[in-house]
Amino acid sequence: MELYELKRLMARWFFMSSLTGRYTGSPESMMEGDLTRLRSITDAEGFRMALDEIIDSKLTNDFWDKTLPLDLATSSSQSPSLYAYYASLYILDAYGLFSKLKVSDLLQEGLKSKKSALERHHLFPKAWLQRNGVTEKRDTNQIANYALVEWSDNISIADTHPAGYLPAYISRLTTQEQEKMAYWHALPENWETLSYTDFLMLRRQKIALVIKDAFLMLKS
Repeated sequence: MELYELKRLMARWFFMSSLTGRYTGSPESMMEGDLTRLRSITDAEGFRMALDEIIDSKLTNDFWDKTLPLDLATSSSQSPSLYAYYASLYILDAYGLFSKLKVSDLLQEGLKSKKSALERHHLFPKAWLQRNGVTEKRDTNQIANYALVEWSDNISIADTHPAGYLPAYISRLTTQEQEKMAYWHALPENWETLSYTDFLMLRRQKIALVIKDAFLMLKS
């Protein structure tokens, strides 16, 4: 197989395997099953078709529309769906929330410094949630309540409700930049006015769409 096409195929395979946790349950038996499918294949086209068939069988419309949003309903910092979302922001050439700098550049900057250039910011700050009756960590630290921001912005926002801090931050951006920010960071329309529960539900759906779009870029 031509190297460029092989790299793209492996990118799709790795994306699917990571997102679905393909090799986390019984990795040996799953790996053996995958290798068995490939043993009779003798050409590049057959290899591509075999892997794409498996990928397509896992990443169905139901997966994107139902399974993935449900998988995002977690506070686990090690969730495959969370890492897939961060990888998707990289693939989509996204900028950090409220930032003029790309996620990819900020991640690289963080590798060179003791202080991370990007931090996970609670869109609904934890202290505000706790003051308003949301006290369990599994609720305050939901994946859908996190966004990647520059560390200085994270400090400045502190424990202010979104309706209080959002106007000052979006004023940095043009209308077009605001639209891109809302897409990349999966922000529902008028999200700052929503109840916390509704916000989480809608944002999970939008995060799933961002991940899907990034995967489709690997197929195009």
